[in-house]
Amino acid sequence: MKSEYIWMDGKLVPFEQATVHFLTPALHYGLAVFEGIRCYKTDKGPAVFRLKEHIDRLLMSIHAFGVQNFPYSSEELCYAVHQTIQANKFSSCYIRPLIYMSDGLLSLNIDASRPAVGIAVWEWGKLLGEESASKGIKMIVSSFTRLHPNVNLTKAKISGNYANSVMAKTLATRLGADEAVMLDPEGFVAECTGENIFMVRGGKIYTPSRTTILEGITRDAISVLAQDLGIEFIEESLTRDQLYIADEIFICGTAAEVIPVIEIDFRKIGDGQVGLITKKVQKSFTETIHGKGQRSKEWLSFVSMP
Repeated sequence: MKSEYIWMDGKLVPFEQATVHFLTPALHYGLAVFEGIRCYKTDKGPAVFRLKEHIDRLLMSIHAFGVQNFPYSSEELCYAVHQTIQANKFSSCYIRPLIYMSDGLLSLNIDASRPAVGIAVWEWGKLLGEESASKGIKMIVSSFTRLHPNVNLTKAKISGNYANSVMAKTLATRLGADEAVMLDPEGFVAECTGENIFMVRGGKIYTPSRTTILEGITRDAISVLAQDLGIEFIEESLTRDQLYIADEIFICGTAAEVIPVIEIDFRKIGDGQVGLITKKVQKSFTETIHGKGQRSKEWLSFVSMP
């Protein structure tokens, strides 16, 4: 369901009026950064999951990208997110803030244009299908390599970076898979096209180190929740064949949430069913985002509805 209003540079405008000019630099060169955030229905009303951390990463991304004198603070953007949810009267929704280079010259010099901000919200179900959380998904290892950290910034959610993910995801779906694993420039497992990846072996959770990945906020939450459950959580380099022989694999991200993986490169993972540790982590995460977990109070930002 589309929203009625979108927040554009300080004011809410009707959906149809939230437009940009054809010569907007962001459109031509990918000069933008964004976040994906979710708001969940709880017994206390709509609540945004880790809103401040997401907005802080958005500002970190634009800073790393090299934009100077950005006019909005973290507090102002968090308030704008609340305003947008309130205006659209959603009890749960996906949230997309975007800082994009606008106006000025169509130039490769980022200082030739100014940053503008938009915030959209809409109702969005499961990214990988309604049954993905209970039945799991199939993946392939992509032939497209995750960006080298000296080719583009891997810690910032830069719009142009996602051409890399789009090519990998499209190839995977055309081959009949649901998602793709991307390797880093040295051939180690990095992440998926829009999610972080985890391997379970011997009762422990392993995940790639932060060197070439986007440091996911959901990934961080999984780390904390796993340790709350008494499950050891280890960051280290992983190879594709370690994935093949894992007991369990799951992925996570804001849009995907926590999704089991039952097959990679036509190799069954474990017994081909959703594993016990994956189920425990998934259950803890679901309770948390809906206001019923021990971390809910510190991670949820409740929206006051009119």
